[in-house]
Amino acid sequence: MKTSRLEAFSDGVLAIIITIMVLELRAPHTPDLEGIRPLLPVFLSYLQSFLYVGIYWNNHHHLFQAARRLNGATLWANLHLLFWLSLIPFVTSWVGESHFAALPAAAYGIVLLLSSIAFTILSHVLIRHHGKDSTLATAIGKDRKGKLSLALYALAIPLAFVLPAIAYGLYFLVALIWLIPDKRIEGAIVQHVEQ
Repeated sequence: MKTSRLEAFSDGVLAIIITIMVLELRAPHTPDLEGIRPLLPVFLSYLQSFLYVGIYWNNHHHLFQAARRLNGATLWANLHLLFWLSLIPFVTSWVGESHFAALPAAAYGIVLLLSSIAFTILSHVLIRHHGKDSTLATAIGKDRKGKLSLALYALAIPLAFVLPAIAYGLYFLVALIWLIPDKRIEGAIVQHVEQ
């Protein structure tokens, strides 16, 4: 099975997730800056979630550039990832509407943690299908960024009940870690092509 159909489906789901999130943004009721102030938490939660969905889209694209074929386990692992990502609009709205309260902060972290676990599972399923010596396995390597992300999410979730701002700071830190270009997969693909 080739990857193009799975990639197109996943791209469509991610586009719908972004669309749902942006539809949650409401215009202010007044024509001045005072009308924007109460909407700032909603916009900031949207901005962070948009960043996360973009990061997942980018990494998903790179992951499947290194994959050459699929199996049933890959399809289910991908659906598992899309399930958790599809909950991002819900927790984003909850966070924004609650003005960054503790329980929504923890729920946001749980969705991010489970999305990250699902992406890790998808990566492992693809590696198992392609082999430990494959371009994909070489590119993923020890996945230090992935493991660090999981640890930061696991730390942030209980901290959300102590001080939600710390949890949001850790979520933003994880996003920054992934914004720094990760050349592992691109480099492994180029190296494989040159051989």
